[in-house]
Amino acid sequence: MSTYDIPLLIRGKLITDNMIEFKGRGGELVFRSPDVERYLDQIPLSEPVKMADMYELTFDDIVHYLAELGRRLNTETNPYLREAFELSCKTSSLSANILRFQYDQVMPSLFAPEHVREVAETRIGIATLEGWTRQELNDGRVAYTRPLGARGMHVTAGNSPLCAAITVLWSCITRSDAVIKSPSNDPLTSLAIGRTMLDFAPDHPLTKHYSVAYWKGGNVDFESKIYSPENFEKIVAWGGFSSMKHITRYIQPGLELVAMDPKLSGTIIGREAFDSDETMRHVAELIAVDFGSFNQEGCANARVISVQSGTDKAGLERLNKLAEYTYEALQRLPVEISEPVKVLDSELKEEMLGIRDSSFYRIVGDIDNRGAVIVSQIPDPVDFAPLLACRVANFVPCDKIDEAVELVTVHTQTIGVYPESLKKQYREKLAFMGGQRIVSLGAHVLMNWSLPHDAMEPVRRLCRWINDEDCSVDSFQAAAWPAQSCVAC
Repeated sequence: MSTYDIPLLIRGKLITDNMIEFKGRGGELVFRSPDVERYLDQIPLSEPVKMADMYELTFDDIVHYLAELGRRLNTETNPYLREAFELSCKTSSLSANILRFQYDQVMPSLFAPEHVREVAETRIGIATLEGWTRQELNDGRVAYTRPLGARGMHVTAGNSPLCAAITVLWSCITRSDAVIKSPSNDPLTSLAIGRTMLDFAPDHPLTKHYSVAYWKGGNVDFESKIYSPENFEKIVAWGGFSSMKHITRYIQPGLELVAMDPKLSGTIIGREAFDSDETMRHVAELIAVDFGSFNQEGCANARVISVQSGTDKAGLERLNKLAEYTYEALQRLPVEISEPVKVLDSELKEEMLGIRDSSFYRIVGDIDNRGAVIVSQIPDPVDFAPLLACRVANFVPCDKIDEAVELVTVHTQTIGVYPESLKKQYREKLAFMGGQRIVSLGAHVLMNWSLPHDAMEPVRRLCRWINDEDCSVDSFQAAAWPAQSCVAC
């Protein structure tokens, strides 16, 4: 049984005392980490005024710091990141090829100066981040508004190491004090980034406002003490339904939850996909990318693919042929973005075995780790659609696009659409139904963090928006307001 030590990092200080053991997922690994209950008084930033040192930085200083950090994030040259990668190969559902691509190619790009500036400018505005923005309002007052970083607890997900990097990006842009609770299926990536910070800039304010802790989730005694408005203004949580439900018990006035809820994503394909055999093959390749990339571990991956093939015999024949082309395309995806999964989910496998001989469904591919396409022969998704994973998608026939739109719910994140013309026609209805992100087919997992995420703007929500209101100016119309209009908050 392998044992890994996970130090506690608190604002530039690495702690390896008072270690206790935790069993990793599956019971094949043991983690040793400091007992966080002994450091309850140190993990939160007890004096918020100590965040002032980050406001001595210009935004250019932040860009330079992140660029240097990004240059050092490589598994070949960075021993901390290499250890995180090696452990992730054991704990993650992703293959080594996919993980190495995410660590060495995608992660450093998140800290590139042009990306950092674009995220900051599009989501808040660099000038707004740099100081107090002046506004003259209709009642004559002059207001000055500034976003200030918050003390945040970040409960990150372990389905991708990129979650750790995105947390760093958002926290630095907003000048926030960040405490990361690492997940059991990726306990080292956030720490590896923090140790890299310590190596090249140990006294930098951004290093001094970054902490990483590991404890077993669900420790109610500890969490009820640390999750309080005296310690944090924000909890930023990524995760599945049960973990999100658990965190909500701690929300109270003064402590805001910024929730990256579990989501499902799907695809809508118009009849134009069947214009020619060449078009069908092209569409199949795009669909394969959308549900096969990163082995379908992300919320943005497609799962239910609604296709305007028609529901009659001829329509089902077209749908089955498209599924065959898609399965073939799935097997050809580059290994750095998709590979046969380590183990097919047991519950999903059981459900697939249960429908294998049903006349209502056809399975293209074997029930194994290479993935499959379940083709509904009726205009309904499989009952176990929320379980779709491990490179398994469900094709559903429809006669009209409106039937596909009806499948969208408040839990739908990304919707891939083909052809492009359908997007403008249906995007408002898709939004009303609950859809959050409408993209071109083939772009499900091509996330751009300069855009809103999960139908909100998390970078803005990480900030506390403060007003300084000058009501002493001559033009202020205080006398025009009746006394009864003044309400207490």
